[in-house]
Amino acid sequence: MSPDADWRADVDAVDAALIDEYQSGFPVEERPFERVARDVAAETGTDVDADEVLDRVRDLRERGVFRRFGAVLNPPVIGSSTLAAVRAPEDRFDEVAEVINGYRQVNHNYRRDHEWNQWFVVTAGSRETRDAILAEIEERTGCEVLALPMLTDYYIDLEFPVVNADRFARESLEETDVSATRISESARGDLTPLEADLLLAIQDGFPLSATPYADVASEITANGSGVDPTVDEVLAAVERLLADGCIKRIGCIVNHVVTGFTNNCMVVWDVPDDELDERGEAVGSLPYVTLCYHRPRRPDQDWEYNLFTMIHGREAEAVDAKIDELAADHLPFDHERLHSTATLKQTGARYEDLVADEAE
Repeated sequence: MSPDADWRADVDAVDAALIDEYQSGFPVEERPFERVARDVAAETGTDVDADEVLDRVRDLRERGVFRRFGAVLNPPVIGSSTLAAVRAPEDRFDEVAEVINGYRQVNHNYRRDHEWNQWFVVTAGSRETRDAILAEIEERTGCEVLALPMLTDYYIDLEFPVVNADRFARESLEETDVSATRISESARGDLTPLEADLLLAIQDGFPLSATPYADVASEITANGSGVDPTVDEVLAAVERLLADGCIKRIGCIVNHVVTGFTNNCMVVWDVPDDELDERGEAVGSLPYVTLCYHRPRRPDQDWEYNLFTMIHGREAEAVDAKIDELAADHLPFDHERLHSTATLKQTGARYEDLVADEAE
């Protein structure tokens, strides 16, 4: 039996509802698991209460189905973030990765099957700090850095149902909502002290308790910053950060590798500039496209691609078939497929520098 079939064998209707329906939209209220329990009980016809729901979420996290419980933050909105790549010589590949991964501002690093073979993300509190880190990496490794900050977000969402036999993400869906959102390279400078403390407190997840927001309020009070919020003030701040896009969603964050979505491919496309938004929005609305965004061309570094897409799947053949479909039906342009062959680092973005920079 395949690994993804193994994990599904132990999932009942209540677990399935928690996994597939609470990746986002988790209630922002003092006792959220009471609301979740009522809704899940009504949907599944089971007699489940808040304590059992909380125990099930804890169990799913311990089994690795959930990475964590809490908020998905939005690095390009909160800080100054960029995708970057280097061409690491094979005989120095591990050495270069060690230097890059040593920066806590680097939260993702992947080996990809391409001339540019290490792809990483840097998120910092300001564009100046971000660019200084890239320059330092270039100097320390001796490798030229290709910096590709996001300019337009057409669609970025790793929320999709996994309690199924889908070969690729959202195989059973027909369409997703999409819009073109311009991204600034400058960090926000308008976070209140409470919002800044709140982002620090929740960046690794919410406490798995009956009163997670009250626990966050207590943690903020205890950190010594001088901010002493009530639970109602924390709830209001969370709502503001959701509305502003600093928080993308709140819920149970699924581990796609554990649930069988082990194949992904980043495809880069050379789209005519005057067609970019139209093509980006059209492709972003395709349910099997999990990420779609515009990054700059770098002709001085022989990088002519301006549209990035990603597809996640359980089967490599299914992912390749959907890329073929993209090229044939939606993006009839030069492109390259950059398959991920190893995860070198994968953590959440860290925001200590963001708060420090904003306080200066």
